[in-house]
Amino acid sequence: MLQDDGAPAHPRSAPERSAPEPWAEPVVTALLVLADGTVLDGFGIGQTGAADGEVCFNTAMTGYQEILTDPSYAGQIVTFTFPHIGNVGTNDEDLESLDAAPASGVRGVVIASAVTQPSNWRSSSHLDAWLKARGIVGITGVDTRALTARIRDHGMPNAVIANDPAGTFDREALKARAAALAPMEGLDLVPPVTSRESSDWTETVWAVKGGYGKREIGKGYRVVAIDYGVKRNILRLLAEAGCDVTVVPATTSAEAILALKPDGVFLSNGPGDPAATGAYAVPVIRTLLQERVPTFGICLGHQLMGLALGGRTVKMAQGHHGANHPVKDKTTGKVEIVSMNHGFAVDPRSLPENAVETHVSLFDGSNCGLTLSDRPAFSVQHHPEASPGPRDSHYLFERFVMLMRENKPETAMRQD
Repeated sequence: MLQDDGAPAHPRSAPERSAPEPWAEPVVTALLVLADGTVLDGFGIGQTGAADGEVCFNTAMTGYQEILTDPSYAGQIVTFTFPHIGNVGTNDEDLESLDAAPASGVRGVVIASAVTQPSNWRSSSHLDAWLKARGIVGITGVDTRALTARIRDHGMPNAVIANDPAGTFDREALKARAAALAPMEGLDLVPPVTSRESSDWTETVWAVKGGYGKREIGKGYRVVAIDYGVKRNILRLLAEAGCDVTVVPATTSAEAILALKPDGVFLSNGPGDPAATGAYAVPVIRTLLQERVPTFGICLGHQLMGLALGGRTVKMAQGHHGANHPVKDKTTGKVEIVSMNHGFAVDPRSLPENAVETHVSLFDGSNCGLTLSDRPAFSVQHHPEASPGPRDSHYLFERFVMLMRENKPETAMRQD
């Protein structure tokens, strides 16, 4: 622009420009230290301090809050292969552990991308604040694809995850701590996550307009759910299917369970080595099977049923963790996409003749279900409650109800 005399106009308010600051590398505020001494740098999120556990990877693209509150992850550090974790925030409804307060469960979380501000109508808090409230140590900025490939090739390592906003770490001490961790084999991790006392469950499944429902106790099938680390949505689906559910601690005796006069018994999911938990769980399950009580098991409950039948369980290299696993139901010929979360599996070759394999993983051929030919009992390795995950296997809850109906017709009449 020119003035009338042709001289350049003086700028009205030219901004002052400071010299560019020298490039500064971001400060590393979190570490994932593997048992073999490998150190992965990143940026801290959630609880400060350090935690240790077995590192697994989960391939689900949704449901991170349900995964992080699943008691089956007790003693583990979860690596998400999906990069955008935390983008829909967290809320007070999508919790899977019975205890809504922070409890023993997942030890840490490994995420690829930085967590963005939440964008979802149900969100009530940022993932960072939620992790802090639950005491979960997290790290972002990790090449989770490379870490997943390492786990795939070499198995699930023990590790220490550390978060310090100042970036001050004793790396050698963390390496020594990781190297000294006990393997998952032989660990009974159920005691910290099981119920402390018996309780009735009445909540049913969630609906968009009404939230969670509630059923009246007294007209349904009496189901005793043995809590090895049960998930809320499993109990909701049992209630939705017409069951009056009583949740009991993992160490409840067979006599106490039978005294409740159940129409059926449910064996829940849970963490740790099934052989270790089986020291007290297997005798109870054997008695229930001998008494011909209709029984349904999921995940750890499936493994414990296999042990009760005289079978054995084996540690898997990388386990199955995700919401996109193909499983074939051999009784129908259908292929289902299911949720998985387990590091041990039942060896089908060790099962007796009366245990018939009903489901098999199409990823690796491992056993995913069984039924007894001479007892009213069946179980599956996967999580049919779809929290998170698809709903392909919801029919299993109806199958359990049908089993109770066939074995106790008078209960069906009571329900009608």
